[in-house]
Amino acid sequence: MSADSDTDIQPTDDAGVLKRAYRSVSPRYQSHPNAEMDSIGWAVFLGMLVLFVPLLPFLVIVWLLARGIDALAGLRGRE
Repeated sequence: MSADSDTDIQPTDDAGVLKRAYRSVSPRYQSHPNAEMDSIGWAVFLGMLVLFVPLLPFLVIVWLLARGIDALAGLRGRE
Protein backbone atom coordinates (compact mmCIF):
# COMPACT_ATOMS: atom_id res chain seq x y z
CA MET A 1 0.00 0.00 0.00
CA SER A 2 1.05 3.53 -0.63
CA ALA A 3 1.92 5.94 2.14
CA ASP A 4 0.17 8.80 0.32
CA SER A 5 -3.36 9.26 1.60
CA ASP A 6 -4.21 11.37 -1.50
CA THR A 7 -4.13 8.33 -3.79
CA ASP A 8 -6.30 6.15 -1.53
CA ILE A 9 -9.99 6.62 -2.25
CA GLN A 10 -12.18 6.06 0.79
CA PRO A 11 -15.98 5.99 0.49
CA THR A 12 -17.62 8.60 2.67
CA ASP A 13 -21.17 9.26 3.77
CA ASP A 14 -20.89 12.99 3.04
CA ALA A 15 -20.33 12.73 -0.73
CA GLY A 16 -22.52 15.78 -1.44
CA VAL A 17 -20.94 18.07 1.14
CA LEU A 18 -18.89 20.94 -0.25
CA LYS A 19 -15.28 20.58 0.84
CA ARG A 20 -13.86 23.81 -0.56
CA ALA A 21 -15.55 27.05 -1.60
CA TYR A 22 -14.17 29.01 -4.52
CA ARG A 23 -14.36 32.76 -4.72
CA SER A 24 -15.37 34.38 -7.99
CA VAL A 25 -14.25 37.63 -9.57
CA SER A 26 -17.69 38.26 -11.05
CA PRO A 27 -20.43 39.83 -8.96
CA ARG A 28 -23.34 37.74 -7.77
CA TYR A 29 -26.37 37.57 -9.99
CA GLN A 30 -29.35 39.40 -8.53
CA SER A 31 -32.63 38.41 -10.14
CA HIS A 32 -34.77 41.28 -11.37
CA PRO A 33 -37.85 41.64 -13.56
CA ASN A 34 -37.22 42.30 -17.24
CA ALA A 35 -40.09 44.50 -18.39
CA GLU A 36 -38.75 44.96 -21.93
CA MET A 37 -38.70 41.23 -22.70
CA ASP A 38 -42.05 40.80 -20.98
CA SER A 39 -43.64 43.36 -23.30
CA ILE A 40 -42.05 41.69 -26.35
CA GLY A 41 -43.43 38.33 -25.25
CA TRP A 42 -46.92 39.76 -24.86
CA ALA A 43 -46.67 41.44 -28.28
CA VAL A 44 -45.70 38.14 -29.94
CA PHE A 45 -48.54 36.33 -28.13
CA LEU A 46 -51.12 38.92 -29.15
CA GLY A 47 -49.84 38.92 -32.75
CA MET A 48 -50.20 35.15 -32.95
CA LEU A 49 -53.66 35.39 -31.39
CA VAL A 50 -54.74 37.94 -34.01
CA LEU A 51 -53.46 35.67 -36.79
CA PHE A 52 -54.78 32.33 -35.55
CA VAL A 53 -58.24 33.21 -34.19
CA PRO A 54 -59.64 34.01 -37.66
CA LEU A 55 -58.11 30.77 -38.98
CA LEU A 56 -59.62 28.65 -36.21
CA PRO A 57 -62.90 27.81 -38.03
CA PHE A 58 -60.94 26.61 -41.09
CA LEU A 59 -58.66 24.50 -38.91
CA VAL A 60 -61.69 22.89 -37.26
CA ILE A 61 -63.23 22.10 -40.65
CA VAL A 62 -60.00 20.52 -41.91
CA TRP A 63 -59.68 18.51 -38.68
CA LEU A 64 -63.29 17.27 -38.96
CA LEU A 65 -62.79 16.31 -42.62
CA ALA A 66 -59.62 14.38 -41.76
CA ARG A 67 -61.42 12.53 -38.96
CA GLY A 68 -64.32 11.70 -41.30
CA ILE A 69 -62.01 10.42 -44.04
CA ASP A 70 -60.13 8.28 -41.50
CA ALA A 71 -63.43 6.83 -40.23
CA LEU A 72 -64.61 6.02 -43.76
CA ALA A 73 -61.27 4.43 -44.62
CA GLY A 74 -61.57 2.28 -41.48
CA LEU A 75 -65.06 1.12 -42.46
CA ARG A 76 -63.96 0.33 -46.01
CA GLY A 77 -60.92 -1.59 -44.77
CA ARG A 78 -63.12 -3.94 -42.65
CA GLU A 79 -65.09 -5.28 -45.61
